[in-house]
Amino acid sequence: MEQDERLLHASSFGAAAVAYAEHRPDYAQTAVRWALESAPGPRVLDLGAGTGKLTATLVALGAEVIAVEPDPAMLTELCRSLPAVRALSGSAEAIPLPDASVDAVLAGNAMHWFDMAVAGPEIARVLAPGGILAGLWNVMDDQVDWVAGLARVSGSAAIGPRDTPTSWRTETADMHLPKTGVAARFGSPEQAEFPHGQRRTADSLVATIATRAGVLVMPEQEQQATLGRIRAFLASRPETTRGEFTLPMLTGVLRVRRLCLDGRQDVANRRIGDLLREYE
Repeated sequence: MEQDERLLHASSFGAAAVAYAEHRPDYAQTAVRWALESAPGPRVLDLGAGTGKLTATLVALGAEVIAVEPDPAMLTELCRSLPAVRALSGSAEAIPLPDASVDAVLAGNAMHWFDMAVAGPEIARVLAPGGILAGLWNVMDDQVDWVAGLARVSGSAAIGPRDTPTSWRTETADMHLPKTGVAARFGSPEQAEFPHGQRRTADSLVATIATRAGVLVMPEQEQQATLGRIRAFLASRPETTRGEFTLPMLTGVLRVRRLCLDGRQDVANRRIGDLLREYE
């Protein structure tokens, strides 16, 4: 995805913040526990927190959570649903926290929007030594026949390669790396998948898919045609025609550890990050 297209997609969610909060799934607790199991402490930053889907799971697990989100409408929904959580305006490229202030940085369905050439040094800056960065993605289980059919009917703009377990590992394996010559700040990646599911009806599943970035940025006529195909497919399947059903899902996790560089390298990489922000 080109930079301008990536920014367009990343900024599309604010207009659908209320629907996003209502329809997007939470994250499997087993996945979040695995993401955090080797973190050096309980302080967790939910980066690109959206309306707080991952934040709520972290709170339920007893983590000390700070949420950072760039979109004002999404942040408003997060504050409404989780008023006790410290929630700040900010981005992966400009995190409003002090150095070494958290033990883990988690990103729920968000890391693919980060510019890791800038975000990588920023995330490393706020992480304590040995801290963890983990990206989590909820994917539809296309090993189930009707889910595979749904993916085909929906098209890649609605359910793309990062949204199914067939290809999410390949799509996210190097998500922690910068796309430029900036030094990598994290070690070798680990990936794992954990069973998950979401109770839906045909109508609420259509509403969920309508909150995806690829659908939100479609011209209205194309968007309505896409959602119409999905409705027709769901009406044709016995699994999805009678009331509520469970959408089979997995929560996939990419986990990496902050590299412990010497002080001079830390300073040099931080200066690179400052220069990149000035250039922007």
